Amino acid sequence: MRNTLLQDEDVRLDTLESFNVVDAASDPGLTAITQLAAQVCNVPAAAISFVGEETVWYTNTFGMDIDQTSRTNSPCDEAITGSDLYQIPDASLDDRYDGLGIELGKNTFRFYAGAPLLAPNGSSIGCLCILSPHSRLLTDAEATALRILSTQVMTRLELQARVRLMDNESRVRQRVESALTVERNFVSAVLETAGALVVVMDTAGRVVRFNRACEAISGFATREIVGRYLWETLIPEEDRAEANRAFETIRSGSFPVSFEDRWKVRGGGLRRIQWTATALMDAQNELNFVIATGIDVTLQRVAEDTLRQSEAQYRQLVEGSLGVVFTHTPKGRLISLNTYGAESLGYGIEEMLGRSLTDFMPDEDFVAFDAYLEKMRKTGEAQGTFCLLHRNGERRTLAYRNRLIAPEGRDRFVLGFGVDITEKVRAEESLSALTLQSNSILDSVGDGIFATSLDGVATVVNPAAASMLGYGTHEILGRKISDLLRLTRADGTEYADDESPIERSLHQREAVRASTDLFWRKDGSSFPVEYVACPIVKDGRATGIVVAFTDTTERRALDKMKDEFISTVSHELRTPLTSMRASLGLIASGALASRPEKQKQMLEIAIGNTERLVSLVNDILELERIGSGKAELHSTLSSADDLFRRATGLLTGTAAKAGIKFEIEARGVNVWGDPDRILQTITNLLSNAIKFSPEGGKIRLEARNLSGDEAQIEVHDHGRGIPNDKLESIFERFQQVDASDSRAMGGTGLGLAICRSIVSQHGGHIWAESKYGRGSTFFFTLPTKPRQHLS
Repeated sequence: MRNTLLQDEDVRLDTLESFNVVDAASDPGLTAITQLAAQVCNVPAAAISFVGEETVWYTNTFGMDIDQTSRTNSPCDEAITGSDLYQIPDASLDDRYDGLGIELGKNTFRFYAGAPLLAPNGSSIGCLCILSPHSRLLTDAEATALRILSTQVMTRLELQARVRLMDNESRVRQRVESALTVERNFVSAVLETAGALVVVMDTAGRVVRFNRACEAISGFATREIVGRYLWETLIPEEDRAEANRAFETIRSGSFPVSFEDRWKVRGGGLRRIQWTATALMDAQNELNFVIATGIDVTLQRVAEDTLRQSEAQYRQLVEGSLGVVFTHTPKGRLISLNTYGAESLGYGIEEMLGRSLTDFMPDEDFVAFDAYLEKMRKTGEAQGTFCLLHRNGERRTLAYRNRLIAPEGRDRFVLGFGVDITEKVRAEESLSALTLQSNSILDSVGDGIFATSLDGVATVVNPAAASMLGYGTHEILGRKISDLLRLTRADGTEYADDESPIERSLHQREAVRASTDLFWRKDGSSFPVEYVACPIVKDGRATGIVVAFTDTTERRALDKMKDEFISTVSHELRTPLTSMRASLGLIASGALASRPEKQKQMLEIAIGNTERLVSLVNDILELERIGSGKAELHSTLSSADDLFRRATGLLTGTAAKAGIKFEIEARGVNVWGDPDRILQTITNLLSNAIKFSPEGGKIRLEARNLSGDEAQIEVHDHGRGIPNDKLESIFERFQQVDASDSRAMGGTGLGLAICRSIVSQHGGHIWAESKYGRGSTFFFTLPTKPRQHLS
C-alpha cells in the first residue's frame, strides 16, 4: 500500500542536493539500467527523474527526448510521495492530463510506472520511470524487476556520492585514484549482477525462454537449455522437489509463488536464486506458460552466514583500528567502544560504557550535542566534530561520521567512526587548512613513507621519512629519490639495479618486504630499516611506487635488552639451583647419614634456595603483570597513617628480631590509589630498610602534602647508605648496591623495580637520596584525588 504521508520537503530537497545529480554528466552505467528497465518491462521509453522544488529533471533517457519539465506536469511528482511502485494505467482517462495523456517533450504517453529512488534517510529524490503510448499494467515479475533496478540506481548514486566525498576529503592523488578504481570495480560488479533472471517454461516444465542474465549466472547458453527440463540440467537433486512443488502449485492455479533454489554453474559451484513465479494464461484462461523472475542472492546469503560466524574477527578488526569505533543509543549513551577510543581519552573501556557522551564533553557543548541527536533522529546520519575531554582535562577533537542503524527485531542504535584530529585542529591555527588537509594523514604516521612516479621522482614524502633521512621535505619532493636515498644490504654492499627490492616490487607488481637492509642519511650515517615497497597500479599498469619504512634501531636495542634479561634470569635461577643440587646431592649420597646436624644444615640451605627461587619467579610474574596492564588498579581514598600502620604491622616480627623500631608521622595525609598496591610498595621499602639498618636502629615513615593534588611518602633509615652512582640503577631489574647482597641478605633484586612500576602506574614517581655510611631516604609521590578532578 502506498504511503500517503507527505515527506519532509526540506529534508528531501537537501538530500537531492547532497547527491549532486542534476547537473552531473550522463552516466553510461545508469543509461544501461534505464535501457534494461525498458527491455524487461517491454516498454519503448524509460528514464531516471529527479524531482526538485518546481522542476523535474530527466537523465539517462531511453526512447524519449526531454531534459526537464514543470513538476506539476510530471507524474513523478506523485510517484515520490510513496515508498513503493506507482502506476498510471491510462493517463488519457485521468483528469489531471485533460484526456490527452502525459506530454513529455515531443512524446505523449498513456502508461506510466515509477519506482521511487529512496535515499538511506528515507527521502525520495526521484524515480526510475518507464512509459508507453499504450495503456497497460505491469505484471508482478515486471514490477519486481523495476523495483530491483531502482534499488541499483540508488546504489550507484550512493557510490558516486561516496567517491565525490572521498575526492573532497583527500587531495592525495594516488589515494583518490585508487579509491575511484575500487569504486568503479565495485559498481561494475553490481551492474553485472543487477539484471533480473527470467525463465519461461511450457505446461510440461520444458524451458522455452532463457535470458542473458540466466546465461551469465549459469554459464550455459540458451541453446543448451531450451527444450529441456530445468531441474534436469541446472537444479541439484536435493533441490528438485522444491522446484517441482512450486511448478505444480502454479499449474494447479495457485500463483504467484515465491521460493529459493540453487543452480549448478558450468565448471562447478552453486548459485542461490530467489524466485517469483506466476502463470501466463491464454485467451481461454488456460495455463499457457509459467514465467519465473529471479535474482541471485548467493552473496547475500553467504554474507549473512559470514556475518553470523565472524563476530570475533569483526571485534578484532575494530580493536585493531587506529580510529575510534563506537555505538551509542539514540539518546547518546555509550553501548560499545574500542580500546583505542577509550585509551585516547585516558580511560578503560569499562569506565566509559553505559555513560552518556556528555559526561566526557565540556558543558558548553551540551546544546550542540542535543542538536546532533535531533539530526540523527530525523535524517539517520550526521557528520562533524565532537570536543571530548581527556581524563587529564585536555580537550580532544574527534571528527566523526555516524549513521543510525535499525536492525530488524532489535533496538535502534548509532554506529560511529571517528578520527582524533586534535593535532590537525591545533595546526590549522597557524597553517592554511588546504595544506594541512592534504598532509594530515601522512604527518600523523610515525613510520617513514614516500612515493615516487614511474621514473623515480618523489611525489609524496611525509615528515617522518624526511626526518629519518636527514632532509627537509622540500629537499625531497620533485627530485629523484635514487639521488637522495642510498639503499644497501646489512653489510653495506650495494644492490645491482635489477636486484633492489624496491625495483623488484615495481617489476613484479607486488609488495616486497625487507627487514635487514640499511638506509643512508644525508650526513652519510646509516640506520637499519624494515620496509615494504608496493607498486601503484592503475588499469593493470604500474604508475609509481610507495615505500613505507621503520627505523628498527630501537627494536634491535630492545631485542638486545631482552637477551640480556634472559641471561640474567638464567644466572639468577642457576645459582640457587646449583646450591640446592649440591646440598641435596650430599644428602642423597648418604655422606651425611652419620652427621644429622650437617644434614639438617644442608636441608635448610636447600629450603632457603627454594624460597629464593619462588620469590624470584613471583617477582618476575608481578613485574610482567604490571608492565602488561593486567594488574588493574582499584583506586580509593586511603589514609597514609592507616597504610603506615598496616605495613609496620606486617613486618613487626622481622623488625623485632633485628631490634628495629618504627616512627610514623602521617600529618593527616590522604592519598588516591589502590591501597593494596601502595601497601606493597611501602612494605618493600620497609623490608629493604630493615635489611640494611644496624641492630637497634630506627626507621621513620613520613607523609606530607606537596599540593592540593599530590602527596609525598618518605621512608628514612640509618643504614650503610647508597653510593651516588647507584641511586638511579637500583630501580632497574636485578640491580643491587653490592652483588653479594643477594647471597648475604636474600632478595631477588626486583623489589625496587616493582615499586617503581606500581608508583608509575599511579601516575607518580620514585627516587632515593643517600649519604653513604649515614643512611638513605626513599621518596615517592601519589595523587590525592581522581585524575579527572585534578586541576
